[in-house]
Amino acid sequence: MPIAPFRSFACRSIVFLLSTHALSAQDALDPLVVEALRTDQAVDQVPYTFDLIDSDFLNDTKRRSLPEALQFTPGVLVQKTAHGHGSPFIRGFTGRQNLLLVDGVRFNNALTRGGPVQYWNTVDPYSLDRIEVIKGQGSVLYGSDAIGGTVNAITRSTGFRDMPEGEYFNHGSAYYEYRSNGEGSHIGRIESATGVGGKYGILLGVTGKDFGDIQDTGVGRMRNTGYPEQDFDLKFELALTPEITMTFLHQYVNQDDVWRWHSTIYNPGWQHDGSVASRGTFNSRIYDQERSLTYLRFEGEPSAVDWLNRWSATFSYQTGSDSELQDRFPSPAQPLRPVDRRYQIADIDTLGFDLTLESPVGPGTLIYGFDYYHDSVESAGYRDRGAGMLYDPSFRPVADDSNYDLFGAFAQYVWRPVDDLEVTVGGRYTHAEAELGRAWNATLGRDLFGQSRSWDNFSGSLRALWTVNDCWSLYGGVSQAFRAPNLNDLSGSLTTLSGVAAAGSVDVEPEEFIIYELGTRYRSGPLSLGAAAFYTDGSDLIVSVPATAGGGGNVTTNASDAYVYGFEVDGEWRFADDWALSGFVAWQDGRTDREAFVGGPPVHDISSRMAPLTGSLALRWTRPDGRLWVEGRVLAADKQDDLELAAAGDTQRRPPQGTPGYVVCMLHAGWQATDWLELTGGIENITDEDYRIHGSGQNEPGLNGILAARVSW
Repeated sequence: MPIAPFRSFACRSIVFLLSTHALSAQDALDPLVVEALRTDQAVDQVPYTFDLIDSDFLNDTKRRSLPEALQFTPGVLVQKTAHGHGSPFIRGFTGRQNLLLVDGVRFNNALTRGGPVQYWNTVDPYSLDRIEVIKGQGSVLYGSDAIGGTVNAITRSTGFRDMPEGEYFNHGSAYYEYRSNGEGSHIGRIESATGVGGKYGILLGVTGKDFGDIQDTGVGRMRNTGYPEQDFDLKFELALTPEITMTFLHQYVNQDDVWRWHSTIYNPGWQHDGSVASRGTFNSRIYDQERSLTYLRFEGEPSAVDWLNRWSATFSYQTGSDSELQDRFPSPAQPLRPVDRRYQIADIDTLGFDLTLESPVGPGTLIYGFDYYHDSVESAGYRDRGAGMLYDPSFRPVADDSNYDLFGAFAQYVWRPVDDLEVTVGGRYTHAEAELGRAWNATLGRDLFGQSRSWDNFSGSLRALWTVNDCWSLYGGVSQAFRAPNLNDLSGSLTTLSGVAAAGSVDVEPEEFIIYELGTRYRSGPLSLGAAAFYTDGSDLIVSVPATAGGGGNVTTNASDAYVYGFEVDGEWRFADDWALSGFVAWQDGRTDREAFVGGPPVHDISSRMAPLTGSLALRWTRPDGRLWVEGRVLAADKQDDLELAAAGDTQRRPPQGTPGYVVCMLHAGWQATDWLELTGGIENITDEDYRIHGSGQNEPGLNGILAARVSW
């Protein structure tokens, strides 16, 4: 049988098998949802599709970044423009149309751009306790941007409340991981927690990463895909009273020399199964990222107050610095072009406050509060046309000396009209306001000062959960989502696709969505299953379209309508005491109505980077004492040849003939050698498959051996 038909047959066979026994390892437990719903709630009682990725799963599967941690989550496509970037497409949406939280603090800001973004890779997964993913939640609880999904990255705690009262404790670990692919990669982390049980706890962690260049069989060594990263996190938890806890957190991350390899001359192009991706032309295209988050939180559960079950108040401060250097020409690919080097930098400071209250009201519970975030932005652009780097206001990534305010007030009521039915209804008022300090106007050829825009929105949600019996439940409902234009929409000046200039527009209006969802959960003994279908209907989507029929750069504008729909099935079957089978299957499709170019005819286009039919199957054996385990996994995706029109200008990442399908096998294992030594590792891409995740700018690593050791005390 020829290779291409065999791969398609294998992919479809795996998907068929998963449709029959669709299972998921992440959902095997029944933890509490602490942050993502702003309350404690058992997973089986959540009226949304929910996925939990805990630290054990991250450790066992050796996910090296936050985006890659979502790779085995149904309905999520993890696109990677570069090895140091990663942007999950959750139910067809990515970038600023998904909301990322860190311990419930809003990560999205006024610089978050559309399309695949690099920011999510600045959250260190080695510092996390778990990741909560709620799909299609809408805007009621957390506001603007929560369209495809809301992802909450929960950092580790000292656990001082669970320690013996008044007793001193000290525990920690030292971790080292080696990845053999390409030049080899090294990851190390040391963390320590100390304190007094019931009184206080301090956790300190430092992570160092030195990623080498990766390689695969189709391209060989992908030069300049490696990069260094340093991470630091500190958490201090203090019991002010038996019922009130104060938490202080500070985390910092720095990444240097993250190349967008696909744009550069080091990308020789790629051919696979009749699909051809074009080579790069720039000499270099390099990103540096630096980010910090600091917050102070007070929270409690007052037992002496009848009207209040719990409360939380959080003050936060975040900083970010994002810079890009492009050396375009002359290059070996285009030696006759004149010198063209560009440098952009944007710095942002964000102040935030969040207040959440939970009170018993009548027969149910009311969750309510407000949040406010203020962004201050400075940016600059420089260009070298042969006379050295000179300041060029037309190349600022966004308007300089700008501010952005986002305020929201929300309320959500949960009640049971009958024993087996729980109804959740909520609403949020949002006010967003942007002030552009100095914004370049290309038509006038000069800066405009003091432009401002503001928007108001009310979003509602109605959800229900029906417990049919002890094993089976149904959930579903309708939620509205809203995304206010940010500084990038209004004044962005960025490079998109394979080198196309994209300009923001101060005239764009907010995006609005209605999300419909219906799902079911089944759990009986060793078997747990889940399935969900969704339909997301959007209007006034902010998109980038060509300025003219002949190109000439892209302009930001509002599309008329868009929709995405699909299904996801997942679960787990523990068919013997020591064995478990798990996996998922997911499919989606979508369309966007927009102009072919500014003022041009309407186009009914495919939505950007729709995930192909995807599935995963894992078989795990665990020794009865839990000290030894082995897990084999297969990840498969069908060919994606339904490409939007914009893909025609992005051939370095998306072959015009479509992204070939793939079947990838991996094996992971772990051994608790002693009480203080844990050895883990794996072999990934066992068959050395030459493959690329749809929309990505580089191929995935070929055969890769991973060895890791953790010493705990």
